[in-house]
Amino acid sequence: MNKTLSNFILAAVIGLIFVNCANRGTPDGGPKDVTPPVIVKTVPANLTTNFKGNEIKIYFDEYVKIKDLNKQLIISPPMENQPEITPLGTGSKYITIKIHDTLAPNTTYAFNFGNSIQDNNEGNAYPYYRYVFSTGDYIDSLSVKGNVVDALKAKPDTFISVMLYEVDSTFTDSVFYQKKPKYITNTLDSVTTFSVDNIKAGKYLLVALKDGNSDNIFQQKTDEIGFYKDFITVPTDSLYTLKLFKETLDYKATRPMIIGGEKIAFGFEGDYEGMKIQVDSEVPEDFEYRIVKDVKTDTLNFWYKPKLEVDSLLFTVTNQDYEKKYSVRIRKLDRDSLVMQSTPSGSVAYNTPFYISGSTPLVNFNAEKMTVLDKDSTKVAFTTKFDTINNIYEFDFVKTANNKYQIQVLPEGFTDFYNDKNDTLNYSFSTKKESEFGYARFTLVNATFPLIIQLTTDKGEVKYEQYAKTDGVVNFLNVAPATYKIRVIHDANGNEKYDAGSYLKKIQPEKVSHFNAVEIRADWGYPETLTFKK
Repeated sequence: MNKTLSNFILAAVIGLIFVNCANRGTPDGGPKDVTPPVIVKTVPANLTTNFKGNEIKIYFDEYVKIKDLNKQLIISPPMENQPEITPLGTGSKYITIKIHDTLAPNTTYAFNFGNSIQDNNEGNAYPYYRYVFSTGDYIDSLSVKGNVVDALKAKPDTFISVMLYEVDSTFTDSVFYQKKPKYITNTLDSVTTFSVDNIKAGKYLLVALKDGNSDNIFQQKTDEIGFYKDFITVPTDSLYTLKLFKETLDYKATRPMIIGGEKIAFGFEGDYEGMKIQVDSEVPEDFEYRIVKDVKTDTLNFWYKPKLEVDSLLFTVTNQDYEKKYSVRIRKLDRDSLVMQSTPSGSVAYNTPFYISGSTPLVNFNAEKMTVLDKDSTKVAFTTKFDTINNIYEFDFVKTANNKYQIQVLPEGFTDFYNDKNDTLNYSFSTKKESEFGYARFTLVNATFPLIIQLTTDKGEVKYEQYAKTDGVVNFLNVAPATYKIRVIHDANGNEKYDAGSYLKKIQPEKVSHFNAVEIRADWGYPETLTFKK
C-alpha cells in the first residue's frame, strides 16, 4: 500500500472517531412529541352507575404528571372533604383518586381536570378530561349553558366559578353566603363561556363568582358576583348571560380607638356618607368636635377639644338602619401638629383646580393672605371652596397655555381647629402648550340619557370623564396624547356615578357599553360616532 493511500485511510478513521465523539449524547430523536397522553382504562369505568367504592384509578399509555390541580380541578357537586389525588408533580402511569367524603345517594358526580393532566416529558395536556359516576341507577345528563361578562371591564377575568343552587323547600336567598352549590363549573383560564353538565331536572338559582379564597361561598368583601335575575328551570335550551360585579360593601362600623391627642379613629366598611357619631358622655359646655375622613384608610377621625380628664368616652354610631354603642378608653397622647399639603404640582391641565389640605381640621382661611401670580407677575383672581369632610380647600382660577403660576400663602392664612396657623407657603406649577394636547369629539347615536362617557387606560383607570344629559356633540379637550379605551356608563338613576348591583336586593349593575380604543395625538383631533344598540 503506498504512502498516500495509507494516509487517506488513517484520516478517514480519525474523522469517523471525531464524528462519533461529536454526536455522543445528541441523538437525532425525531420530531418533538406534541401528542397528549392516552387513557387506556379506568377502574371503575367512566360513567359508572351505582358507584359504591372510594377509590378510582385512571391509567395512561405513558408517564403523566399533575400540574396546578388546585386551580384546574372542578368537582361537581362540590365535596366537603376534598379527595386525595396522587401523584402530584411526579411521573406515574396512573392517577389515583381517594374519596374521603360521604357521597349523596342518587347523585351524579363529575371530576373535571381541566388541563392539569400532562405527559411527564413535554407537558402535553390531556384537555378537559371528565370522569363521571353516579351513586344511583343512571347518569344525569342535563346542562345549563351561557357566558360570563364583566359589568365594567371589556373582558371578564379568568377562573370564574358558575354555580347552581337547588330551589327547594329549604332554599333561602342567604344560602349563597352559607352553603356550597349543588353543581359547579369554572371558565378556567381560556374561555368566557360555561356549561354546567351532568345535572338533574329542577329549579335553580344561577350565579357566577370570582372566588377570592376558592371556598365556593360568597364573601362580599373579597368576591365578585353575578346572578341571573330569575330562577331557571332545567331542562332548558336557553343561553344565560351572567354579569360579574363587585358589590358595594354593606355598612359596618369597627371598634373606635384613640390614636392621638384628642383624636379618635372610627373605622368602617361600606358607604360612610350617612354615618353619624353621637357623644353620649357628659362633656363640658365648651366641648367641640370636627369629623374628617382619613386620606388613606376607611376611617373617620373624630377631633375634639378641650382635653378631658376622663377614663373613657361613650359614643353611638348610626348609619340609616345601623346603630351601635361604643366605649373608647382615653389615653394621654401627643396631638398632631399642623402640616399643610398641596396638589397638583409640576405640569397640570388647564381645568385642574389647586388644592391645599391640612393634617389637622382646618376651620378658617383668610383669602387676603394668598396671592396667585402668572409668569408675568400678574395677579390672577381665584375662587375658593372648602370640603369639610375631606379637610381640603379648592382654589380655582383661569389657566392659560404655556404659563407658569406662583402661589403664596402668608403666615396665618390658615387656622386649624386648635388655633394653630401656617408659616409662609410657596407653591408653583405650569401649563403646557396647546399644541402638546389633542382632543376627541364624539357624536352619540341611539343614546338614552344620561350617560357618563369615560376615557380609560387598558386597566380601566379613568383619565377623563364627561357627563351627557342631552343629544349633542361631546368634546374631550386638552387630552394628553395616549391610546384610551372608551367606556360609557348608562346612568339609569341619574346620580352621576356608576352603581354596582346587589344580590340580596336583586339589583343588577348599571349597563356599561364599550367601544373601540381611540388614539389621541398631540395637536390633533379625533371625531368618532358612538352608536348604541337599541
